[in-house]
Amino acid sequence: MAQRQILDQFLQDNPDIEIFEIILHDLNGIHRGKWLPREQIAKVFEGGYKMPQSTCSLDAWGRDLDELVQESGDADGVCTAHPETLARVPWADKPTAQVIVSMGSFGGDQPYAGDPRVVLQTVLDRYAKLGLRPVVASEMEFHLFELDLDKFGQPRHSQRAQDGSPALGGQTYGMDTMREMAPLMDAISEAAKIQHLPVDTLISEFGPSQYEINLYHQDSAMRACDQGSMLKRAIRNVARSHNKVASFMAKPFAEQVGNGMHIHFSLIDDNGENVFDNGTDAGSPLLRHAVAGCLATMTDSMAIFAPNINSYRRMVPGCYAPLAPNWGYENRTTAIRIPGGDHRAIRVEHRVAGADANVYLTVAAMLAGALYGIEQKLAAPDAVVGDAGDVEAVLPHFWQDALAVFEQSDFIRDYLGAELQKTFALCKRKEKQEFDSRVTLLEYDAYL
Repeated sequence: MAQRQILDQFLQDNPDIEIFEIILHDLNGIHRGKWLPREQIAKVFEGGYKMPQSTCSLDAWGRDLDELVQESGDADGVCTAHPETLARVPWADKPTAQVIVSMGSFGGDQPYAGDPRVVLQTVLDRYAKLGLRPVVASEMEFHLFELDLDKFGQPRHSQRAQDGSPALGGQTYGMDTMREMAPLMDAISEAAKIQHLPVDTLISEFGPSQYEINLYHQDSAMRACDQGSMLKRAIRNVARSHNKVASFMAKPFAEQVGNGMHIHFSLIDDNGENVFDNGTDAGSPLLRHAVAGCLATMTDSMAIFAPNINSYRRMVPGCYAPLAPNWGYENRTTAIRIPGGDHRAIRVEHRVAGADANVYLTVAAMLAGALYGIEQKLAAPDAVVGDAGDVEAVLPHFWQDALAVFEQSDFIRDYLGAELQKTFALCKRKEKQEFDSRVTLLEYDAYL
């Protein structure tokens, strides 16, 4: 069905919709865009919707990158609408719908290589040339805080002990804990259903006020990322309507566990067969090539997996965040885990990224790494047996180190593109400069 036909059908099925939210993803995964009245939505599907290309590279506070603006004159690009992402917005006050767009050139004939969604599509196109299609699913951890901050400006836990202090733990898999949050969790599930987001499981996690939500796997990596991004948006908005703040911040509290985003993937061929499966627990040689590629490119991609200054607070021993590029079978202490179970569903679980990472770029970097290993026929090292914690931390442990590797990486340039490499590095350097130039409360405590 043509794009305009899908839109017309949606309008016919939803005659009450008054407003459309047009959603573009920037490098941070922040949703940018505009609200349009119903009578103007058709022009979005006819190639008449423009935004500055620099919108894709706004920093965390929504500021332009001066270098890019001066270089391009802040030129507009034509956005392409993706009709399969049309959905109602159940938390809006007025009848509202949403649709995801991706950035193109001024003439609209070429996708813009600095758009995270376009970067992912470029990687998927390379897989298609090999007759392979990734199957992807995501798991995301998040915190639920009270709406108001405490007197020190810090978030307040929604899960508390009898004396009012934060709960000692999150009651991992606790049914009573989930029941206490039932109205909010039910609302999240209902919003996901309305938005066609296939939620698999929702559990309480290890830390106080921490939860995890999983999505069913999809045989389209793009669809999986669209769903992951829109689910984060739904959780945030539904939580706010229940007077809570849903946070995907990587490490809200230094003394407690952080939020990760685990990505599962396998590869299927033109016959729909999982090429990682060879009927054994070990998996096929192609699986080991993919694992080897993920490990070989993990350091280069770390700036994407841990994109913010806070991301590296999570990369410390004892916080369930991988510190080295290693792998193992059914081993949750490694960066790459091969879950057990049915051979036909054998897959890779990539456990490095924080929940604050851009899901499109995370999946693009992860799949690109696997593709690199497959194309180069890399050999994976021995799988780790037992606790992988007692290894030297060889992944970048600081933001500066990760950015330095990212900027010089041939892998990033060749697989994710020179435009993405340039704009992402500029964006993160600008954010880092802001943090580096601020005087913190800890400095006052130490030196005032």
